[in-house]
This record gives sequence, structure tokens and C-alpha cells, in this order.
Amino acid sequence: MTRNKLELHQGDITKLKVDAIVNAANNELRPGGGVCGAIHKAAGPELAEACRALGGCPTGEARITPGFALPAWHVIHTVGPVWQGGDNGEEAALENCYRNSLRLAAEKGLQSIAFPAISTGVYGFPADRAAEIAVSSVQEEVGQARPNRIVFCVFDDESAEAYRKLLS
Repeated sequence: MTRNKLELHQGDITKLKVDAIVNAANNELRPGGGVCGAIHKAAGPELAEACRALGGCPTGEARITPGFALPAWHVIHTVGPVWQGGDNGEEAALENCYRNSLRLAAEKGLQSIAFPAISTGVYGFPADRAAEIAVSSVQEEVGQARPNRIVFCVFDDESAEAYRKLLS
């Protein structure tokens, strides 16, 4: 995979014009705090209704809904692991979030996708290690296949610096 497919954007994921943005969701796919709350607020109440119809999502898996009022056509919901010190399968579960989101995007023929820093907020995953897992998982999964534009969208300076080092 060529590195020019991977981009870093520091800012609001709900403003990105991509085929899909990824929601760092909870197992029930309910509106929550952080990125999840911002996505639900920007998409409108139809997103919560669509999520209810999906019946939840296990950690590491992914589900898709329309983007409703978002500039993105779709929202891919994935449930990251809660950090418990690193000895409870958290890294493998986080890898699965990225891999399963990309596979779902490819199945739907999507060309572009934006990921937040999954599990690094209230779920407590260390930002630098989460960035390493995100970038390596995406690089291994994508190859030359779709989507051909992948944006890592982060909000804070610490996460941005971690991704900047990995993508340089």
C-alpha cells in the first residue's frame, strides 16, 4: 500500500466529506459522549433510530448506517475495547475494530473512510499505542483494495503527534 492513501486530520470528524466516518461506539450503539455523542448530534435523531434497529454490536465488530445529516454518506459503528492494563486482549480487539470497519467499507464499495482515535477517550487506551495499532492494522488490511483514502481524524494534540510520527 502506498502511504499517500493515509492522511492525518486534526479537527472535527463530523465535518469530513468522506464516504464513511467511523463512530467509536458503545455496545448498545446508543448516543454517548465524546466522538460518539458528537456524531449522533451532527447526524440527527435518525441515526439513533437506525442504530436501535441494528440491535447492538460486540466489541471489535462493525455495523453500518446511513450518515443522515452528516456530510459523510455512512457511519460505520465499531466498539473499541476498554483498557484494562493490556493483558485482556485489548490490542487484538482494537485491531479488529479497524480491520472490520475497513472490510465493511470495502464490501459496500466505499472509496474513503475516516477513523477517530478509537478507545482513547473514556475507554482509556494509551493514545500512542492505539495510534500504532490503528496505522499498522490499516496498512496490513488495505493493500491495494478499497477504500483508497483513509483519514485518521484526531482532536487533541497528543494523538495528532502520535499519528504524525507514524505517518511521516
